[in-house]
Amino acid sequence: MINIPKWLKTFFMFNAGHTYSNLSRLFLRLFTGIMFLQMGVRQMTHFEEFANAAVGSMGLPGENALVAIIVLEIVCAVFIILGLFTRIALLPSIGVMIYAETVMIAATKVSSAGQMFIFEPGYPLMFLGIFAYMLLAGPGKISLDYLIAIHTISGEKDDEESEVLDKA
Repeated sequence: MINIPKWLKTFFMFNAGHTYSNLSRLFLRLFTGIMFLQMGVRQMTHFEEFANAAVGSMGLPGENALVAIIVLEIVCAVFIILGLFTRIALLPSIGVMIYAETVMIAATKVSSAGQMFIFEPGYPLMFLGIFAYMLLAGPGKISLDYLIAIHTISGEKDDEESEVLDKA
């Protein structure tokens, strides 16, 4: 039997019970949101370059599709960073990343189409994985969603208590 020092056991047992999951969700939200925001801002500042390579989608011409993507990236990134309506903001973000991956796959056939997005093929899949995790795990307690939920729940409890007192 291996003799493990007590301080080492205590360290790992303490960390096993205190995983800091809310802090890690905050970090993941901030990191991903900032990266997503940076992509939207870069596309906005170099709009003319990206507009030349834009591929139409959903019945929209190329430039209009690019404007829709930029707006979605910026608005959803801000919501993700703040933790406000996080799961709702993740849905359009997932759609944008699916679109980006299809454009990247099509870029192997048409060279200019891949220039619409600023990243290499595979990055949209990475964002999709992160967004899927955040969609399942939620924003955590360090978010505006949590504060809204707490306020809503406390408001419902006050209503229930007042109904009980009125009946008595």
